[in-house]
This record gives sequence, C-alpha cells and structure tokens, in this order.
Amino acid sequence: MSVGSSHLQVQGLIKGSVSVSNVLASTLGIGSLLSSDEKLDESSKITGTELDCLPALNRVVVYGCWGSLERFPKSRTALNPTRMLAEIEATAAGNRGGSDHSVGDGYVKESRGKEMELPVFDMSTIEIATNNFSDGNKLGEGGFGPVYKGHLGDGQEIAVKRLSRYSVQGLDEFMNEVMLIAKLQHRNLVRLVGCCIQGEERLLIYEYMPNKSLDSFIFDKACSCQLGWQKRFDIIIGIARGLLYLHQDSRLKIVHRDLKVSNVLLDKELNPKISDFGMARIVRGDQMQESTEKVVGTYGYMSPEYAMHGIFSVKSDVFSFGVIVLEILTGKKNRVFDPNDDHVSLVGHAWRLWSENKSLELVDDALKYGYPEKEVLRCMQVSLLCVQEGSKDRPTMASVVLMLGSEGMTLPQPKRPGFYPKDGSKVADLSTSDHVYSSGNDITVTMIHGR
Repeated sequence: MSVGSSHLQVQGLIKGSVSVSNVLASTLGIGSLLSSDEKLDESSKITGTELDCLPALNRVVVYGCWGSLERFPKSRTALNPTRMLAEIEATAAGNRGGSDHSVGDGYVKESRGKEMELPVFDMSTIEIATNNFSDGNKLGEGGFGPVYKGHLGDGQEIAVKRLSRYSVQGLDEFMNEVMLIAKLQHRNLVRLVGCCIQGEERLLIYEYMPNKSLDSFIFDKACSCQLGWQKRFDIIIGIARGLLYLHQDSRLKIVHRDLKVSNVLLDKELNPKISDFGMARIVRGDQMQESTEKVVGTYGYMSPEYAMHGIFSVKSDVFSFGVIVLEILTGKKNRVFDPNDDHVSLVGHAWRLWSENKSLELVDDALKYGYPEKEVLRCMQVSLLCVQEGSKDRPTMASVVLMLGSEGMTLPQPKRPGFYPKDGSKVADLSTSDHVYSSGNDITVTMIHGR
C-alpha cells in the first residue's frame, strides 16, 4: 500500500480473497507507508465507487487500514506498525461480528511484496499439528506463554509459541517479534516458519529445536558432559556471529535486550540459534544508544547502565554475551553463584580469580578430561572484556569475533566488571522491581524508571 499524489493505491494486497492475516503478511513493512513529506489529505481517500468493486471482506480490510491511518495526527511522519496492525485486526474483527473466519486451507502464502514473504497459518492447521495444544505436546512455558511441539502435514516439526491472554508480554511484543524475526536470516538465529492471528489467538510458528535450550545442558550435570570443549567453543562462536549479524550485518540494527542461555536454542547438531525477539528494539544506524522508561530483561544478564538507568545499546547485548560465555565455561549460573561470598555473582568471582591468575579454577568439572588452556583463558578474558562496567570499554561484537578466532592476537586487560563492589561491600541487589514475571527458569523483570 502506498499513498500517491491523488489516490490511495492498493498494490499486491487485494487478491481473490483476503483475510486480516493476509494483510499482516503483506504489510509488515507498514511503517514506511508515509514518507517524511507525504501527508494525508482529502484527495488521498478511496471513494465509494472504487470500493464497490471489492468483495465485502476486502472492503473491511481497506476501511480498517484507512481508518487506522486517519486516527494518526496528520503531522506525524512515521507510523507505529504495531498500533496500526492491532487496529486493523480490531476493526476487521468488529466488522466480522467476532467471527473466527479465516480464508484459505492450511497456510496462506499471499505475501509477495518487496519487504518479505511470511506464511500465515490457519488456526485449524495448528490445532491439528499440536494435537489441539495437548499437554503431551507442551514443551514449556515462558513470559510469552506456553510453547508446543507440532507436526505439519508435510512432516515438518515445529515449535508453536501461543500468546497467553494473561501474559505480561502482549500484542505489542508479539507484533515486535513477528516484524523483526521475519526480516532476519542467519544460521545462528532461530527461523520463523510463520504466524497465526485469528480471533483472540496469537501464535508464532518456529522451526523445532530438538535439543531445547542451552541452559538445559550446561546447568544439568547429567547433560553437561555431552558438551566437550570444542562443542562449547563452537557454541560461543555461533552466538557471537548471530549477535554480530543483529548488530551490524542485517538490514536492521537490532538490540536483543534479553539475551540469556535459555534464549539460545540448540538444533540436532547442537548448533546455537538465538531466539525470543519479543523485547528486541531497532536502533537507528547513527545512534549509539537509546533510553527507555520500561526496563525489561533478566537478572544476571542486564548491563549496569540498562538495569539502573534504562539506557541500552548494542553494548548491553555485549554484556549479556559475556555473562553467557562465563556460564558456558563454568557450568554455573551468574545470578545464584555463591550467596555466602561477598562476590556473590559468577562475574565478580571470575574477575577476582582473573586478578589472582587462578581463572582455570572456575572451569566446569565436566571438562576435567582435557581442554586447551590457552583457548579457555582467551575465552575467559574476552568474557571479562564484555562485562566491563563502562559500556564504552566493552568491545563490539565484530571485535569479539575477531578476538575469539585470533590465537596470536594480544588482548587488552579487562577492567572492573559491572556490579562489582568498589568498597568491599556486597554486590548491589537488583531484585526489587515494580513488576516481575517468570520466564522459564529465569526471572525476567520489568522496571519502570521515572523521568
């Protein structure tokens, strides 16, 4: 859809039959509907004559889009795609009388726009695939809602994230994840197979990861022995490359904001794939950092400037990556490392041992059968560079990938890490917030900062 000089042009949207899901799939780039110098005026409206030739449902969809456009202030040059798509769905649902009608059999591939192609599934298809969302198909529960395993008619295994109506994460996060992940393609990012929006249902359909998440391996003594040093190093490199893609190599500059081991999934070859983009934010290419009044993230992984002041940047993700590397190396959780020690976090303990040249004491016992000490120490040093207190001191992910892969490269010495006590007191307690909700085995928090 675009706004022309005299008429609203409908391009590639109206086909033989259209549902709101088709509109979603066709217009995920809807934020670019208006350029900075284009304004809505009377000449841009669709006339009744132009609509008469369209089927009833098509008219609902077009009126829904246009009604949403007119509700934005005319002076505004950038539309909020999440708000607009939500209004499209609400408008169309109201005109359908609350019906769960969906056009198409199986899933629909109507999107042929320049922005993307995203299959949109019928609810009935997903119900069949997941055995009607049976408990036997349930893989787990997160902040988004329950996740189910399913099988499509062609035999493809899928993981279905079903937005809970009681979820703290709502439609905004759902739309955010759809619009972001649909534009991203990298071997170390989980692949979005499609989505479903029907009635009150909001579903994301992903490729199925048979080995679940990284935390199920490194924090389980029975499973951690399956991850030898080479596999752990490959996982570290894979996560680094996926993050580099988000920060630098993709079409969008994206800050994940909730990177943690439970959001790193493993395929059947134990290759890592970053997942869960509901909290991710796009950062303008020329902008170094942004701030928010609503801090979302997970204790133990959030950088100091983000947790305390709501300031986030790609360096916030770098901090989270550093924590993940330490957890992979040690098999221990950062947040609950040693409550009887003044240095209660794994990061603080790792820093102390590094200063005393005793870093190898932290290496996971599951690696006792041998590991290359120099390579492990290099990873330890890189991780401590990533968790430095000052965001400007932390390396970029491009530098991280280079440092991890260059054995002969001399690395800088890491400075004091974030949250490390400066006066011998215990590490600051960030366990209070205005709102806390569960995300798997981690505690993901939302904190409101006053301005």
